[in-house]
Amino acid sequence: MIQIVGVSDRGLKAFNARPAFPEAAERAAAEVLADIRQNGDEAVARYVEKFDGVKLKPAQFKLKNLNFSKMDKSLQRMVNAAYVRVVNFSKASLKKRWEIGTAKGGRMGEFFSPMDRVGVYVPGGTAPLASTAIMTVSLAKVAGVREIVACTPAGKDGSVNEVLLYALQLAGATEIYRVGGIQAIGMMAYGTKTCPKVQKIAGPGNAYVTAAKRQVYGYVAIDQVAGPSEIAILADGSVPASWVAADMLSQAEHGSGLEKSLCVCTSRRFAGEVEAAILAQAQKLGRKDKIERVIEAGGIMIAVAKSVPEGAKAINDFAPEHLEIMTKNPLDAMRFIRSAGAIFLGPWTPESAGDFVAGPSHVLPTGGAANMFSGLTPDDFRRRHSYVQFAKADLMETLPVIKAFAGIEGLDAHGRSAEIRFE
Repeated sequence: MIQIVGVSDRGLKAFNARPAFPEAAERAAAEVLADIRQNGDEAVARYVEKFDGVKLKPAQFKLKNLNFSKMDKSLQRMVNAAYVRVVNFSKASLKKRWEIGTAKGGRMGEFFSPMDRVGVYVPGGTAPLASTAIMTVSLAKVAGVREIVACTPAGKDGSVNEVLLYALQLAGATEIYRVGGIQAIGMMAYGTKTCPKVQKIAGPGNAYVTAAKRQVYGYVAIDQVAGPSEIAILADGSVPASWVAADMLSQAEHGSGLEKSLCVCTSRRFAGEVEAAILAQAQKLGRKDKIERVIEAGGIMIAVAKSVPEGAKAINDFAPEHLEIMTKNPLDAMRFIRSAGAIFLGPWTPESAGDFVAGPSHVLPTGGAANMFSGLTPDDFRRRHSYVQFAKADLMETLPVIKAFAGIEGLDAHGRSAEIRFE
């Protein structure tokens, strides 16, 4: 069922209140992670068999000697094209070292260094997300990371999609493991004999992967909450309803049943047109059954606002992973947006362009987390370092302040460490 509601309707508030960590996923993640932390590779192998349906020995987790000589060359060119665009955007986005002078002749600033070993999770259950390989691993490579571990689930025959593997190798993965789900997160976070521990884990996943990432935070760093896909579209009727419907369906087809697609428009008539287009188009799509699960779960909603600014407020309350602004003046409408992972402007920028080729990473916060997290960037794979070099005159000038705070906080050794230099 697709609901059409007003932006102040309780139904929209309920739609917005999707859990980032479902309780069942939290419980399962805690149990599996505890086992892996204690039993390492042996536990990972058990869960690979239980959840992925493939029996592997630990020595078989890591894929080696990949050969793509028989791979379709046209597919290689398409993957290469996406890789080039993402790398170009990533290089341009890197934060640069900076420095300013102090009041009395010293200097201070920041510089950045790459992490040494990071882990990337690439979903592969309901669909082999070759694009995610590009949108994660290549960012770590641009950041300068030397060891990039990639984990993705194998099929029941133990195989991994060839295009996905090609994308991982092209993007710069130095180790590829055919391990998925919670067990992949545990293996990377705690380390095993087969796979040494990483410093950070990035990448999207289902509710179970997302819950596992949250629970290993502290053992490793994580990028963000990146769970089931979602999209919001702000439309004023200037773009065909069929285009809006197609874009909403693009995120509903992922397959978990927890996806969310929201259209906020400024006309009830247009809302009806979008609803009709969604229902008609869904019948013709290859993943019709997965889309119907989302519709039956109430995962598609259309809300009607009185104006674009009011619609933008509703979008901010939803805080979507992806936002399309399909209005006459999308740049003008964008100034009202505060909470969205990635924004796509105008009629010629479908979200699918961002998923596959545009440039920015498609690893984005979900579940309302876009009101506090941002999308993945190369800087997520680097450490920021601040530095200060005082001149003698700088320390003299600030000595009274240092002594005052040392006195306030009862830390006389702090004050003494500065004062002793002038005795």
